[in-house]
Amino acid sequence: MSVRVRIAPSPTGSLHIGTARTALFNWLFARHQGGQFILRIEDTDQSRSRPEFTQNILEGLQWLGLNWDEGPFFQSKRLDLYRQAIQTLLDQGLAYRAYDTPEELEAMREAQKAKNLAPRYDNRHRNLTPEQQAAFEAEGRPAVVRFKIEDDRVITWNDLVRGRMTWQASDLGGDMVIARAATATDIGQPLYNLAVVVDDQDMAITHVIRGEDHIANTAKQILLYEALGAAVPEFAHTPLILNTAGQKLSKRDGVTSISDFQQMGFTAPALANYMTLLGWSPPDAEELFTLADAAEKFSFDRVNKAGAKFDWDKLDWLNSQYLHQLSANNLTDSLIPYWREAKYSFDPETDRPWLEQLAALVGPSLTRLPEAVGLSRFFFTPTVEFSDAAKTQVQQAGVAEILQAILAALKAGESLTQADAVKALVTQVTKAQGVKKGLVMRSLRAALMGDMQGPDLVDSWLILHQRGFDQTRFEYALTLCSE
Repeated sequence: MSVRVRIAPSPTGSLHIGTARTALFNWLFARHQGGQFILRIEDTDQSRSRPEFTQNILEGLQWLGLNWDEGPFFQSKRLDLYRQAIQTLLDQGLAYRAYDTPEELEAMREAQKAKNLAPRYDNRHRNLTPEQQAAFEAEGRPAVVRFKIEDDRVITWNDLVRGRMTWQASDLGGDMVIARAATATDIGQPLYNLAVVVDDQDMAITHVIRGEDHIANTAKQILLYEALGAAVPEFAHTPLILNTAGQKLSKRDGVTSISDFQQMGFTAPALANYMTLLGWSPPDAEELFTLADAAEKFSFDRVNKAGAKFDWDKLDWLNSQYLHQLSANNLTDSLIPYWREAKYSFDPETDRPWLEQLAALVGPSLTRLPEAVGLSRFFFTPTVEFSDAAKTQVQQAGVAEILQAILAALKAGESLTQADAVKALVTQVTKAQGVKKGLVMRSLRAALMGDMQGPDLVDSWLILHQRGFDQTRFEYALTLCSE
């Protein structure tokens, strides 16, 4: 049997991290088994579905590296298939039209509530006579199509994550609505549970991998698979992603969509790596791996039953590891959009070598990509503001003479293209001024950076020198020496 799995997001919002993690587990299982990963878009809710959300979902999956083998298939283009299935259920007496008004349904729920009963449909329209149906239709009552669920049925399946699962049909809330807005001549709008089962049957899905919040739907859908004569797929219900309070991660927690994480400066490999660890543990306990590595080792016996708490510190650490491994070339590509957004002045083509040197300098300090904006700001401006500590440093005895000697060498044509040239100039000035090297280095840092803390001094000076900003800063620092 060839494994076929699917991810079926609804385009009523941006790609949520929970949906993305579900897609990831499906992708890993498909790749591990040499099977197919299928994408379908569950857009039957036309009032809430938006094309921009569909585009967000497609771009998010591609950005994460979760490329699909078939699709995307859109449920909105498959309505005839669902209606045929509903008609089959009606013809076989496994479904029926129900004409309850909203007021009647509310009165039923209130009566159940008064008796401390769980809300459920009491199947009152299951056995309407043709005359009763005609009377309701003459009143102009809209109908829904309900699928018959026998209360004495026990639904069981072997969940690949949770083991044997048992569900009492009497706990499913009565006969299930599978279409709404039906008339005597029109089946109406197919609903989620029916459409999912028809799609799975048509696409020969062998394994349904989704969050544990779908367990109740699974029991209902198994009944529909059987009623339609479809093979029942295997199920794996993965743990939910939880916030720090142990509740399901939601929009109330702030950042939840993949595009949000992307904008915050997380890399796709790091986020995919982290999502894999939300509910699954690799057999070798390794925490840093590629998707290809994870696919080789993936199995459901290492997927946890308990919810996975989202840990920002862990994600930041993983992201920093991936950023530190990037080549200067690739890191520069990632940083250019942030530098542009900050309106820094540069030409991405002619300044490319300079930008790569800057990326290599700030890269080891990065946890998230946007941090490069602050770390590299003073490389894009001729002058910088001086901290109190930097001012105190340049006002020490002998510092003005040191800066004047450095500046004179630069104006005389001293070329600083390599670290060795910088070190040689420092040694030359140190000896000529008869001072300690530490004073020279501290003074250079204060003059070039306007602070006593910062990135590597030699590399920074080389980068600033290429734009002539070092001379500008030395000249400004000299004006502070006499204050």
